[in-house]
Amino acid sequence: MESRRKFLKNAGSMAAGSILLPSIAKASLNMGLASSQPIGIQMFTATNFMGEDTKAFLAELAKIGYKEIETAGGGGGMYYGHKPKELKSMIEDLGMKWVAHHSMGGKFNLPDDFEMTEQLKAYMEGMRTLQDDHKLIMEDAVEGGWEYLVCASTPIATVDEINKSIETFVKVGEDCKDAGIQFAYHNHATEFDLVDGKTPYERILSQTDKDMVKMEMDMGWVTKAGKDPLQLFKENPGRFPLWHFKDYDLKNDKIVIAGEGDVDFKRIMTGAKLAGMKHIFYEQDTASSLDDVSKSYKNIANVI
Repeated sequence: MESRRKFLKNAGSMAAGSILLPSIAKASLNMGLASSQPIGIQMFTATNFMGEDTKAFLAELAKIGYKEIETAGGGGGMYYGHKPKELKSMIEDLGMKWVAHHSMGGKFNLPDDFEMTEQLKAYMEGMRTLQDDHKLIMEDAVEGGWEYLVCASTPIATVDEINKSIETFVKVGEDCKDAGIQFAYHNHATEFDLVDGKTPYERILSQTDKDMVKMEMDMGWVTKAGKDPLQLFKENPGRFPLWHFKDYDLKNDKIVIAGEGDVDFKRIMTGAKLAGMKHIFYEQDTASSLDDVSKSYKNIANVI
């Protein structure tokens, strides 16, 4: 992007610049390179390989081109070993912005034989939940300067669990508004499974205020569930300010590098205005290295 700016500057000083610039801009738009939309990353992507030097890892993300950060976890009010104010400073010193954070909605009743991955263990260690600790989480939100507090996941296996989660969302949404923060809900595929004749996603959308509870659409999980993002945008215009650019290989039933699966990001982008999209975050639960993170960035940059 920097070399392109330099080229445009030089071209502008040429006598024929007024002729060249329109065609250059048009070509760049066709390649997706002229978009002013910054690309963000959900840090859960890097749980297995980011290491203990948070600032060094953030610097690598900035070097790749990521401009916005969405964090996850936050055990005991610490974020990757740092208090919110410290992490905010690190991020901003690198020319990025801490936009959003994922917190769990409530505690899950896991079966005795459930196999906890190391990634999930690290994520859930000392975890605060919105049901029990949302006031403490909101204090961190204010200190960290987050625009959005997002429910990453919540118990929705039964109608009772769904109703309890919705009750929490209503309360947190109201308190967030008072604090100048927007609350949102992030989906997985299970939100689209029927529970007593209706999906949890339908219940959440219909039983919460469209301004108090926004949605963060995870494109990979929506695709896995067999749903059409554009149809959801049409049914709920303006309710999806946050997007997860997650890609999914349907044939092999797995999450893959963004741009290498079955999610039609270019088509979905046509609904950005209708959805009310403001921020996009790449997320790949299965990412194994910064190489995956870099490839995904390049692929995403070519479709936004």
